[in-house]
Amino acid sequence: MMGGYGAGGAGMGGFGMLWFLIIAALVVIPFWRLLPKFGIPNWVSLAAIIPLGAIILLWVMAFKDQIGGDRA
Repeated sequence: MMGGYGAGGAGMGGFGMLWFLIIAALVVIPFWRLLPKFGIPNWVSLAAIIPLGAIILLWVMAFKDQIGGDRA
């Protein structure tokens, strides 16, 4: 048997989850600060945890017509 690999094995243990939380925080926090400037609620930034969610949020922000209200 191959122990320690895959979903059933020990893998990296708690360090893997810690690493995931650090990376997730580094991605979500900038979106949390930027999205209200584009008229999007803060909680939508949690979609950035999913890689495709981050790409979609970047596209929405890039093609949004107005930033923070009126633009003259």
